[in-house]
Amino acid sequence: MAVQNGSLSKLQSLNGIFAIYKKQGPTSADVLNALKTALLKEAGVANPNPRKRKKQQLKIGHGGTLDSNASGVLVVGIGEGTKMLTTMLAGSKKYRAVGELGKATDTLDATGNVVEEKSYDHITKEAFEEKLKQFTGEIMQVPPLYSALKKDGQRMSVLLKQGHEVEAKPARPVTVYSLSLQDFSPPHFTLDVECGGGFYVRSLVDDLAKALSSCAHIKELSRTKQGQFTLEEHVLKEDRWTLTDISQALLPCPNPSQQEKNDKKAKSKHKTQSESKADDGDQND
Repeated sequence: MAVQNGSLSKLQSLNGIFAIYKKQGPTSADVLNALKTALLKEAGVANPNPRKRKKQQLKIGHGGTLDSNASGVLVVGIGEGTKMLTTMLAGSKKYRAVGELGKATDTLDATGNVVEEKSYDHITKEAFEEKLKQFTGEIMQVPPLYSALKKDGQRMSVLLKQGHEVEAKPARPVTVYSLSLQDFSPPHFTLDVECGGGFYVRSLVDDLAKALSSCAHIKELSRTKQGQFTLEEHVLKEDRWTLTDISQALLPCPNPSQQEKNDKKAKSKHKTQSESKADDGDQND
């Protein structure tokens, strides 16, 4: 294996978080693997296998799955930055969604099969905007059946595609910080949403249409902001998935306080050798 040790060492020394652009089509995991492959190839690693977890040459993960049909901001952690991703999952996110009234699909977006059609002629812009108020603040939401949520260790979307019957997860509390109608041109409408972790815009569009005595699905969905990263200012598109660009865009890990360092030293003294080995090669994605 031919490796340019200087480039690989520089790559492996990166610690922090940055944002990349996820285009519509591939899964978030596919995009992450493409990024990892590009970086390892630039570092001179021949035939890199981004899915290989043990003795991995690059620790990388993403903070918050985007549906394959969605595009936009995907936050990536590299090195010690993978430990910062849990805060990205819980933080505020912004989306722009284009919905279509009158047709519901099994996946709640344009990738699915139409399962219901209803009239929408009775829905006015005023009625639509009034109904949005019910979906702002702390609300209860049932996640979509087709989702990355797991049942018995398997993603629900995968189980459904394999023909298994899957029950909906129970409703759970989610937070909508702001919700506004940007365009209303029936059957299409455009929403701007700012929400907390665990929120599904697909479910919002489905629930909203039902509340208006119709049905709908998402045609287009884009994440425009996650944490401090915005689509306009911070995301790196595929042609900038380079060591130089990422080094410049990287938000570094905060320096641990002396107390945290002392706590880590105390813990490491009590950690057995076998426990230390078990931690090697963990990957956060």
